[in-house]
Amino acid sequence: MAAPMSWRRLVHSMYTPAIAGVFTRISDRLFRARDRRGGSSVFLLAPLLAEADPAPRHVSRPTGSAGAQGTDGLCSHFRWMAEHVPAFRVPGTHIHVLTSPDQFYQTMKARIKTAKRRVVMASLYLGTGQLEQELVDCMEEALLRSQENSHDPDLKVSVLLDYTRGSRGQINSRTMLLPLLQRFASQMRVSLYHTPDLRGLLRLLVPQRFNETIGVQHIKVYLFDDSIIISGANLSDSYFTNRQDRYVLLENCGEVADFFSDLVEAVGDVSLQLQPDDSVTMLEGMVHPYKGNRQDFSVAARQRIMEVMTTAQVRQQLLNSSEDSDNEGMSEGEEDTWVFPLVQMKPLGIQVDEQVTQRLLTDAGPDSTVFLTSGYFNLTRAYMGLVLGAGASYRILTASPEVNGFFGAKGVAGAIPAAYIHIARQFYNQVCRLGQQERIHLHEYHRSQWTFHAKGGAWLQFFSVLILEALYGGRSSPPERDSRTCFSVNGMLGDFWTSSRVYAHRSMLHVSDSKRYFISGSP
Repeated sequence: MAAPMSWRRLVHSMYTPAIAGVFTRISDRLFRARDRRGGSSVFLLAPLLAEADPAPRHVSRPTGSAGAQGTDGLCSHFRWMAEHVPAFRVPGTHIHVLTSPDQFYQTMKARIKTAKRRVVMASLYLGTGQLEQELVDCMEEALLRSQENSHDPDLKVSVLLDYTRGSRGQINSRTMLLPLLQRFASQMRVSLYHTPDLRGLLRLLVPQRFNETIGVQHIKVYLFDDSIIISGANLSDSYFTNRQDRYVLLENCGEVADFFSDLVEAVGDVSLQLQPDDSVTMLEGMVHPYKGNRQDFSVAARQRIMEVMTTAQVRQQLLNSSEDSDNEGMSEGEEDTWVFPLVQMKPLGIQVDEQVTQRLLTDAGPDSTVFLTSGYFNLTRAYMGLVLGAGASYRILTASPEVNGFFGAKGVAGAIPAAYIHIARQFYNQVCRLGQQERIHLHEYHRSQWTFHAKGGAWLQFFSVLILEALYGGRSSPPERDSRTCFSVNGMLGDFWTSSRVYAHRSMLHVSDSKRYFISGSP
């Protein structure tokens, strides 16, 4: 208890919500911004300061059987979602779970080398080590091949990173990509998303590393022609070697790949564009994220991004309606899987993932089991209330302090693992006070010399059917901080539940029904 309390006093002494609000109001006034919402958090640990004792929200199970099927072949529990977000049908046989960091890394390298039309990489940042350089070399090889082979269409490479994280230090993500940008200017695009919350005096005073806590681009999408890897892993050496994450390969799923390509392009359009001389510019006609009016930027960016969601939703509704009438006798193993992409960018007023997550947790009734996993125990107070008040059983897996990425770090960062354990203890004390120990179980992942970053999300089990969703995660508890999206599928945790400190049985991940539903949400 001493470590968390010391950490809390230290955080309050350095940055408080009041100070953050003052900085925000001053900067908005200086730059004549009309949006004065303020309240941006400026410290990584700030979300953990809240007490983990929300009042439980008692919810009732909606009517209808969990296994009931509608005319469109979609489980009744998820049919409502297709009315609000795109719903993609894909063959389950085209979805593959990658189980290790090395497999993730080697697959990316191989796919980049063989890509003919497009390579799209969206991540928080690109590291600067040898493994990351080999990844860049693969891009160079593919671009050279495209130029030399007249039979192939010109390969386009698009990279989306966060501005603050990608610009940290003298050698950074930008310097890693500049040689490619200089050599293949017509085929290469590097976009750097800058949160509109980091502006004015706040932007000038908050130093590197700390400025990343204001808000970052957190999407992790790696796309090669019509195949796509959706993960929580960044493009950095530890994520390629000994940092366990989750990685899902959707093979030859053109509609889904087109959607994510369009989504990354839209976020790129409202981002700063890296130039061959290492300067950055905005596309013509776009509002600048921190020099322009904040509200104008948010409105324009939201419109551009939601245009992708709406267009895809309408297209898929028409396509699915046509396929339902034409393929009533669809054989087993064909397009038996649904993919629902969710987007969360709360600074822009986009809260799709948050809204869907809350409804899914609310709908989980007494005959349901929910499996949640995250590298950090950081459920929002609203989610905690739903977990404590719901009838479903919960199995929650999080990193032990020793496998937290901040374990052993110098300074305040070294207190982060203890802080998360402090919050988890507070939550579990509330579980005990409510007598919910049989319904809610917390587990720790531990593996020597490894760290744990898997934010696979929630698996809902209705009767004998395992429903899989990626629902929550990211290092920031409040979902407004990051722009992020992820994915989760059957078997995701198969190799995660191996530690002697984790008491959940792997059979919990068994799927006994051929129909599967995959939800893409917060990583």
